[in-house]
Amino acid sequence: MAVPVILVTGFLGAGKTTLINHLLTANGGRRLAAVVNDFGAINIDADLIAENADGVVSLANGCICCSLQGDLLRTLSTLLRREPPPEGIVIETSGVSDPAEVVRSLLDPVIWKDAALETVIAMADARALADNPALLDDALCRSQIASADIVALNKADLVDEAELARARKAVAALKPERVIFPVAEGRIAPELAFAGGGHEPAAPDPQAAARARFATPRFETMTFTADRPLAMDAFQAAIGRLAPRLVRAKGFVTFAGQPGRPMLFQLVGDRATLGPAPAVSRGEAVRLVLIAEMGRIDPAETRAILTRCTTA
Repeated sequence: MAVPVILVTGFLGAGKTTLINHLLTANGGRRLAAVVNDFGAINIDADLIAENADGVVSLANGCICCSLQGDLLRTLSTLLRREPPPEGIVIETSGVSDPAEVVRSLLDPVIWKDAALETVIAMADARALADNPALLDDALCRSQIASADIVALNKADLVDEAELARARKAVAALKPERVIFPVAEGRIAPELAFAGGGHEPAAPDPQAAARARFATPRFETMTFTADRPLAMDAFQAAIGRLAPRLVRAKGFVTFAGQPGRPMLFQLVGDRATLGPAPAVSRGEAVRLVLIAEMGRIDPAETRAILTRCTTA
């Protein structure tokens, strides 16, 4: 019997990792494996998921809709050879991924017989859409929504009723209202993910690979690591300076005067948050991934700005 596959796609910073952790812990006792794809050399998301999954495989420094597609298929094969095999596989795409090609690959009849795509869930950011419904004019965001069976309109707790209605209306221009579910902290009902029967394998098409179209790279990423903790005031000032150039940043940071207390840092648009980091985040004092539109950040300048935040 084929192992069901749940594919999670969506906006940068919309809460994909939070939703996956929810599915991994509220799954009715299923043994689930997770495959995570972070667009950077450091896979932060793998650390955030590792404590909850029955095995985590990290695909980093690329996008599984194009450069890492072969790695994804090899990873699925490895997971399916486990004894016992997982009872489900959750795949998280990077926020810069177009899921259409991943879906096409998963619907290949050869893959389908062992790993059947069950549900595609797109995460949308209610707060961001309430502020700017035109986000869905972006071709990548539209493709993420269009590829989905279910849209989780996350961060619904951060908007009022009028704002939620505005965000929902924006998504409803692309998907029927009945498949849009406002949620907080990624807490979608697990039965929606594991409903079954949502997809059928595609007919064999030997010309599909030749026709596959991969978008010109639109985003770039850089990483920053340091063995010394940061001065909090200097780091806050640095992020204030860098934020207008970034679409996303995340990672683990440790501050001077708080040894052994790594914090999870998240930046989405202009909103930055700090919270407790999971135990698996132990390592360098600082591990950050920064994502921007091509040409928007100068790696040398950015590294120098962040280096000046480290303490002696």
